[in-house]
Parts: sequence; structure tokens; C-alpha cells
Amino acid sequence: MKNNRIKKLVILAMLGSISYVLMLLNFPFPGFPVFLKIDFSEVPVLIAALIFGPGAAIITELIKNLLDFFMTGSPTGVPVGHIANFVAGIVFVLPVYFVYKKMRSKKGMTIALAAGTMTMAILMSLLNYFVFLPAYTIFMGAEGMTGSETIKMVTMAILPFNVIKGIVITVVFMLMFVQLQPWLKKQSHYNNA
Repeated sequence: MKNNRIKKLVILAMLGSISYVLMLLNFPFPGFPVFLKIDFSEVPVLIAALIFGPGAAIITELIKNLLDFFMTGSPTGVPVGHIANFVAGIVFVLPVYFVYKKMRSKKGMTIALAAGTMTMAILMSLLNYFVFLPAYTIFMGAEGMTGSETIKMVTMAILPFNVIKGIVITVVFMLMFVQLQPWLKKQSHYNNA
């Protein structure tokens, strides 16, 4: 029992580290502000969720963001971007986990990833409007955006960006999922037994 717990922690630390490296390999998407970047760091978090459950996804997401904060820092001095990334990862991965748990098939995973994408896009739009964009302006000591500027930023940049990000991650994960599905089922069954 103790060995299984240690093995699980080692795997989560490894997945969190891989997720951190993938986070560093980010790239801007044409037509969006430069601070909105796509990366594939949610893929190891999805794997953690499918093998060990939602708590493991949260731990993996936390490891990724803590590593990035301590290694690269934050332009605000406060981890506003890391908190936003953590929340975005969680609101993407948890719906995927819960929908896929009910529909364990390739079609189910596709529906689950679509649900995760829409959840992330909607919730991150709301959170950016009410929390993250105001926090950035406060901690950066910058002049705040007007209400109409904030709405424009959310509707013209953040919402479509998160939809595109979710679609890109979906395509990449589905290519892997087809190959990993038998192994993931075996691991999930073994770890939940």
C-alpha cells in the first residue's frame, strides 16, 4: 500500500514536471495579444486525471504552475498569471474527466474534450473580466481598462483564444488517446482497485 502511494506521488511529480516543460514550449497564436499563448501542458494533466482521478489532476496542475512560478517568476511579482493558468487547467480537465467517466469511448472522450473546452472558454472569460484582468492592472501599477475595453478584450481575444486552445489540445490529445486508450484503461483499473 505504501509503495503504491510512493509510486503514485512519483508519477504525479513526473507528470507535473513534463507539464512544466511543455508549458515552456508555448507559442503565440496569430491575431491574438502576445500574452495569450498556446502550450500542451494540459496533456500530462489529462493523463494524471484519467489514471488517478481529479485530485491527481489538481496536484499535477499545481506542480506545473509552482515550478513555473519559482523558475521564471511573474511580471507582476504576484502569480496572477500562474493562478489563471492553474484555474484554466482545472476548469478544462475536470469536465473532461467527469464526462469521460460516464462515456468511456473515443466518442465519449471527444464529447468530454468539447465540454472541457467550452467550460474553460466560458469560465475563463468571466474570471478574466471580473478577477484576472483587474488584478493584472492593479499589480502592474497600470491604468485600468474601461468596462468597454475589458468586454472587448474578453469577447474578441480571451473567449476565442480559449476555444482555439481547447481545440488544439483536443486534436493533440485525441491523437495520443487512440494509442494510449488500452494502457490508460489498464492503469485506471489497477489504480482504482
